[in-house]
Amino acid sequence: MSALLLLFTCLLLGIAVARWAKPPTGIVPGINWWVINVALPSLVLGLIPKIHFDPQLWFPVAAMAITFGGSWLVFATLGAWLGWSRQRVGGLILVCGLGNTSFMGYPMMQALHGKEGLAVAVVADQLGCFPLLASAGVLVASLYAGRRPPIGLIAKRILSFPPFIALVVGVLVGLCGGWPPMVDDVLAPLGATLTPLALFSVGLQFKLHPGEGQIKVVGLGLAWKLALAPLVCWLLGIATGVHGLTLTVGVLQAAMAPMISAAILADEYELEPTLANTVLGAGIVLSLVTIPLGNWLLSA
Repeated sequence: MSALLLLFTCLLLGIAVARWAKPPTGIVPGINWWVINVALPSLVLGLIPKIHFDPQLWFPVAAMAITFGGSWLVFATLGAWLGWSRQRVGGLILVCGLGNTSFMGYPMMQALHGKEGLAVAVVADQLGCFPLLASAGVLVASLYAGRRPPIGLIAKRILSFPPFIALVVGVLVGLCGGWPPMVDDVLAPLGATLTPLALFSVGLQFKLHPGEGQIKVVGLGLAWKLALAPLVCWLLGIATGVHGLTLTVGVLQAAMAPMISAAILADEYELEPTLANTVLGAGIVLSLVTIPLGNWLLSA
């Protein structure tokens, strides 16, 4: 309970600071730089060497791919049926196909399932969601914006992303027997900064300004992201014999709120950014209820 209280406190503090405290210009990029380049790699480097890989770990990665692929199928179909613009369809595919599996997923999985759940969340994020953002996400953004997909940039983004590099190093270190205790003692406190700073950053960026006629579209988007996608992933897991913490965390990561970076990508490619940011904000608020509820249902 105290871990969940910390999440809510950091998120609300970020919202309050953004609204009333007039934070300095550049605070969000600065916090995000630390989280992505220091806290997240430290967390990955500390956790990955201790993970005992088992065959079921394919599931959290597959759940991320199903969520994105299903989003593309669902919103391309709905867009053709309802006469939506290509910009609207592309924006919805991005924000409803890619989850906030690091900034929100890591803290929430650690709060609900401890370090064991966090380790599975790292696998889902680093081998599933992030590569999808850097590859299929950029591909969708380019196609629906009428641009040529930058293949070289996609490869560069994946191979130069600090947490991904940390993942590779962590696997190699694990194969060699793990870190010396003194290295673990340094990585642990650095990684511990991720939870408060990541949720504080999410709060600073929180926006909820629905445009005219967007409520129904937002509802359809979040129905997929927060409910139908995790249901499909759960059915796949049950059908293939996945169980325990791997099933639970994989489904919950699929149910995570939309990714902030996906909304930024929609903005960069002019894919109805107002709608994308509304889906993002509403999804963050709702996921604070739906994730604990989904965890309870899965546990039951």
